[in-house]
Amino acid sequence: MISRARQLLAAALSGALLMLPAHTGIAAAQTAQTAQAGKATAAAGKVQSIALAKTAADVKRVADYWKPEKFKHTDSFSPATPGAAVVPKSTSTSAGGAAGPAARKASATSTGKLGAGRLAAPALPRKGAQVGSTMGKVFFRFGDKEYWCSASAVTARNRSVVATAGHCAYDPRQGKVADYWIFVPNPGLGGEQPMGIYVASSISLHEDWIGRGDYDYDYAFVTVHRGFAWVNKNGQYIMQDVGRLQDNVGGLGLELNRKPGTYTAAAFGYPAGAQPDGNRLYDGKTLRMCREGRTSWNKPAPPLDLQKGVQLPECDFSAGTSGGPWVIGYDPDRKIGSLAGVNSLNWDRNGDKRYDAISSPYFDTVAGTVYQRAAAQSTPAKIA
Repeated sequence: MISRARQLLAAALSGALLMLPAHTGIAAAQTAQTAQAGKATAAAGKVQSIALAKTAADVKRVADYWKPEKFKHTDSFSPATPGAAVVPKSTSTSAGGAAGPAARKASATSTGKLGAGRLAAPALPRKGAQVGSTMGKVFFRFGDKEYWCSASAVTARNRSVVATAGHCAYDPRQGKVADYWIFVPNPGLGGEQPMGIYVASSISLHEDWIGRGDYDYDYAFVTVHRGFAWVNKNGQYIMQDVGRLQDNVGGLGLELNRKPGTYTAAAFGYPAGAQPDGNRLYDGKTLRMCREGRTSWNKPAPPLDLQKGVQLPECDFSAGTSGGPWVIGYDPDRKIGSLAGVNSLNWDRNGDKRYDAISSPYFDTVAGTVYQRAAAQSTPAKIA
């Protein structure tokens, strides 16, 4: 007899929204660490970079899609995030959708070992600002439908890297990458782009997200082009170069191999969707923070191939927050800290039809290799 979990998984794979039952409780650290070590050994070299907008013509094509008038309607887009449906007992969900055009793939193997601790330090904007604006939204399409997620800028040697969830960049069920992908830091309540628009050049992911939809690798590091702003000249909108992402907004640092239970983190994002009981607590227009809490291992969730998820309790985030950063050592005055994970799945652990926790893939050595691949990508010195 097919189990309830398998029935749900089969249904999810044929639909536009992935809905799967949550597994309550916390895994024993030894079990999770053993699984993590095995996966890290097998996965350390499995990094792919998927080319998106590489030429000036590609960037112009994406930019023309995101003219100022388009941003006035972003409230109608679907948040590609842990969703608003519930199944018996408890629920974790993650949105996907139909797929866009096929991507050009270039395999890449990252080398070198990465230990526990900080791989990249937080950075303030180069232009003299004492406050960062690293967090924002990403907008993109799967097929002919627009979606959005939360995301953040990360310190990198190319000064051009954004971190988000894997399902905010690639649909493994369809084998397709998101199209027309852009990052907008610190968006205004009316869709304004005060810090510029940054078109994706390439997306770096782990092969097990691309090929299997393994939620242990539900993260993406995206290399973006120099930003631009729309300027109205004589009744026509013209692209004006505004410089590199990190120079303008700063960057979160990056922490790897931090054992859950030994540190606290704060989760950020733009929640918009309903709770499982139908109530809407947020409108998706304002950046929200779940209060800093102590992390713990998730109990493994076999239907999701989730072996080493990290959970943050007492967080009622709903749809809209996928890809938002988990920050260690957040400085509320300077608005920077170090990235230790991204929102991947939300959880109703006690079955009361309210989300009460959120989880991230474990940011281990493998996540570091994906980040390094994105940080090593180069982009043109000028786009407009």
